[in-house]
Amino acid sequence: MIATSFLEISAKAYRQNIRYIRSEIGPKPTISAVVKGNAYGHGIAEMVHIAEGAGVRHFSTFSSDEAWLVKKHSNKNAEIMILGMLYHEELEALIQSEISFYVFDFERLEKTVEVSKKIGKAAKIHIELETGFHRTGFEWEDRERLVEMLQAAKDHVILEGLCTHYAGAESVSNFVRVKNQISAYYDFKNYLSEHYLFFNRYHTACSAATLIFPETIMDMVRIGIAGYGFWPTKETYFAKLKDLENANKNPLKRLITWKSTVMSLKKVAMGQFIGYGNSYMALQDMRLAIVPVGYGHGYSRLLSNSGQVLIGGQFCQVVGTVTMNAIAVDISKVKGVKAGDEVVMIGKQGKKEITVASFSESTQQVNYEMLTRLPKDIPRKIIS
Repeated sequence: MIATSFLEISAKAYRQNIRYIRSEIGPKPTISAVVKGNAYGHGIAEMVHIAEGAGVRHFSTFSSDEAWLVKKHSNKNAEIMILGMLYHEELEALIQSEISFYVFDFERLEKTVEVSKKIGKAAKIHIELETGFHRTGFEWEDRERLVEMLQAAKDHVILEGLCTHYAGAESVSNFVRVKNQISAYYDFKNYLSEHYLFFNRYHTACSAATLIFPETIMDMVRIGIAGYGFWPTKETYFAKLKDLENANKNPLKRLITWKSTVMSLKKVAMGQFIGYGNSYMALQDMRLAIVPVGYGHGYSRLLSNSGQVLIGGQFCQVVGTVTMNAIAVDISKVKGVKAGDEVVMIGKQGKKEITVASFSESTQQVNYEMLTRLPKDIPRKIIS
């Protein structure tokens, strides 16, 4: 079976990104590769293989289904941590498999202890603190009850981590808010320490916090978007720019290239409408290439009459409405195009490039959203 498009994922680029992150954090902190959202669209199976090849031995997922996928594809007995969703009926299997998970409310804590007692095996848990993100985490007001329960459960849980998540570390406008969160985390940490509750790892830093707030690095960093070669925001990049070597002003390298081929060619006379409706009329005689990629493959309808692809090393504009399975692009100025020629939706061809950032800006999506919307059934190919 041959798909209409495919993604190339560069292992070399990932290794470079991990080297850069390591240079920022030093030799001791653990790097946890965040592979939620199908590894930000890159594919969990592929990214586990690539990351382990780069020396990564710890993975973070949002949900238990992602955790099981990591376990299935890991060849290095990697540590796995669930940041968010799991079902109580899975706790026994997760504990038996030594998959660690966040505990952010008393219901999950109580159920975890109950299951641990039942099977006679301690659960590896990360206690998440509410410091100002206001999504999940134990509140400061809950500290006494939390201490009491953790002390009572000491034979049934392994305090694998004490963690929090920062609200907007990627934006300068959130500087004070993040600083307040750091302070709140340490207040909580100190309180727990005073009650003889100590954790194997203290971790709070996502990609942005790792790069902008070095005091958040601690024992482990949770690297998501930066591992895939993207700065969390332009602000993050500009904040680091002065510290980057002149010879390498962008040490993060993108892993992903999205390619298809020309399905067929079409001539359109001046004055004719192209595609559904009348959104685009040919103002001159035109030659079109039909590419078998549409919104059903993650190529947004918002790119109608505005998106670009690369064919023959040249930018070619999408004309007409993006349909479910195909787009038409103007190849009037590109010579020698034939069916089967390579089409690049994201990535480089010759000396030109369509970046994920430019693609996302055209659709008013952030990098994260665009990447994770790439369908799972698009084949991913690892490029060394």
